Parts: sequence; C-alpha cells; structure tokens
Amino acid sequence: MKLKTGQKAPDFELSDQGGKTHKLSDYRGQWVLLYFYPKDNTPGCVKEACSIRDSFPAFQKLKAKVLGVSADSVQSHKKFAEKYNLPFILLADDKKEVLKKYGVWGKKKFMGKEYYGTFRTSFLIDPKRKIAKIYENVKPEIHAQEVLDDLKSEK
Repeated sequence: MKLKTGQKAPDFELSDQGGKTHKLSDYRGQWVLLYFYPKDNTPGCVKEACSIRDSFPAFQKLKAKVLGVSADSVQSHKKFAEKYNLPFILLADDKKEVLKKYGVWGKKKFMGKEYYGTFRTSFLIDPKRKIAKIYENVKPEIHAQEVLDDLKSEK
C-alpha cells in the first residue's frame, strides 16, 4: 500500500541506538522528519546523516524531531551515531516491519543485480500525525535543507 500526503502516518514502535523504545505517537503535537535510509556507514547514508547533523540546530529551532530508520541493528546504529556524532534518534527496524508499512522496502537494482533493500525516502509528518510531504529518491547532500525549507513554509 502506497502512503499519500494528507493520510495519517502509521504508528510504530522501534528501539533507538541506546535501546530506548520510541513510538511515532510519542511525538504527537510536533513536526517529525521520519527518514528511511539503506544502511549505516555507506557513502550516501553517511552524507545524508552528516548533512542532517550539521543542520540539526535549525531542526531544533523549528521544534522538529528527526528519526532515522534502517534495517540495521541497535548496535550498528550505536556505532554509526558515535562515529559521526549524530545528535538525533536512529531506529532499528531489523524485522523490516516499519519499512514495509511505509512502503520503502522493495526490489532494487544496482550494477545489473537485483536485490531487496530500503528506498531512500522521507516523510515530513505534521503535529496531527498526518503526512505533510513525501520525499522520494532523496539526494543525501541537499535533503536536510530541502526539509528545513518546507518546515519554514509550513510554520
């Protein structure tokens, strides 16, 4: 099922890099950038995470939460967050339940090979838990600024 803007964002419960459990419903009343990425410590994912890290004060100023999600483990997220000094929450979806719920898990192709993986997709979720915007085929270097611009226009 493909999610659409205006639709209520599906709730979930996942553990972060410190083992703490988070639900999307915990953030009701706040803007949330829910960003899905393929894999910790890969070039594009490092660029995206560091770009969000570098823009993090602007997200805080706009009172927006940032939640990154991948199929990596809690331990992998812990190492990734520590290595790059990431100040936001990384959620482990090693069972791929949330990835599938949000429609970001599927067949991909790279150098002629097909495999299943996570599509680099983000959801900007409004304080009422409705999807305000969906970003598909995210460009890691510019994504943080793109979301900040959209958040500023929403406020």
